Amino acid sequence: MTSQPAGSPAANSGIDAVSKAIIEQLQEDGRRSYAAIGKAVGLSEAAVRQRVQKLMDGGIMQIVAVTDPMQLGFSRQAMLGVKAEADLLAVSDEIAAIPQVDYCLVTAGSFDILAEVVCENDHDLMLLVNQIRSIPGVRSTETFMYLSLRKQEYNWGTR
Repeated sequence: MTSQPAGSPAANSGIDAVSKAIIEQLQEDGRRSYAAIGKAVGLSEAAVRQRVQKLMDGGIMQIVAVTDPMQLGFSRQAMLGVKAEADLLAVSDEIAAIPQVDYCLVTAGSFDILAEVVCENDHDLMLLVNQIRSIPGVRSTETFMYLSLRKQEYNWGTR
């Protein structure tokens, strides 16, 4: 296990080194057994199970299957930049509630909100962009269509 420098995100997260090690084990293989994790971090299977449940209940982590949208028939992915002229939290919450939006955040910079979307095709993307543009408080949108996914990892959690 590595120690975290003072002031690093992991050092300030409120979780201890053992929980961080459990997270790292699951990031390597989300299907790794609690027994195998316990052996790697020096805990019993039951203790690992309890810690994982506590991490999940606390919203610190979730265990999910990450899919490749292209192989599931979703041929169009894009990032939408949104400029808003109303309450950013209300507008972003409305955008986030749309099923095709898989990632939504309020930002500082050229755009007020960024939303990653996954659609079946260009027509569905056009309908989605029009839906977002019709939300009260949305001033404008800009669409950044993904041409080639070069890297997608989720292993940054405890560094």
